[in-house]
Amino acid sequence: MQQAASEDAGERRVDRLKVRSFATREEMAQRAADDIAAGLRAALAKKQQVRMVFAAAPSQADTLAAVLARDNIDWARVTAFHMDEYIGLPERAPQRFALWLDAHVFSRAPFREVVALRPDPDPIAAASAYAARLAEAEIDLVILGVGVNGHLAFNDPPVANFEDPQDVKIVELDAVCRQQQVDDGGFATVDAVPSSAITLTIPRLLRADALYCVVPGAAKRAAIKAMLHGPLAPACPASILRTQPHCTLYLDRESDPDASRTQD
Repeated sequence: MQQAASEDAGERRVDRLKVRSFATREEMAQRAADDIAAGLRAALAKKQQVRMVFAAAPSQADTLAAVLARDNIDWARVTAFHMDEYIGLPERAPQRFALWLDAHVFSRAPFREVVALRPDPDPIAAASAYAARLAEAEIDLVILGVGVNGHLAFNDPPVANFEDPQDVKIVELDAVCRQQQVDDGGFATVDAVPSSAITLTIPRLLRADALYCVVPGAAKRAAIKAMLHGPLAPACPASILRTQPHCTLYLDRESDPDASRTQD
């Protein structure tokens, strides 16, 4: 693992991953939104239709709102996907990621199409159908986060596979992931959190042209430390992003394990 700082003390590379670190969550969200909007405009300048994958989580809300506030983005040429969904929740359960994204993103811009991931009543068929839709054309941009256990989407350490042959699969959620859903305010108890979900796999996410990984908050600091400085291994699924030159990681002071060096 190699780490190099640029002239901007808040920007460095860890192996091939670009890391941008900011003093506050607000600054992080605004600067990430600038980069995402620029990436969107560049993609739209090159092709008639652009395809994006969105993460659904409170950690993403500030950045997503800032992206939607940017000018000169032709959302009518953008097809939207999301990267994971619980299995077994009622259709209108407020915890469903499709509903979270609809409230925070999809209802706020005139997207060309929103391709919702609906696992029930047949999760196996749903995974196959969603993989087929994703495969119709390249994915241009992914906006994602990192879980407190280092997961990407719902690829928790017990099921994460850097060489997964599937694009979309059914997974069992580990205890740390389920507790995070409670801590994020989605569920009252761990027992209320579904035990299984459908997720895009790690190779499917990494095949996108550009990835923007937004991770604020002290709760993620240990995961980011393992991601940036620990072994490159499925025990911390997000560590694979160190091999991805087309990914940028955005941190605030609370989430950055190197904040005292990079921002003081």
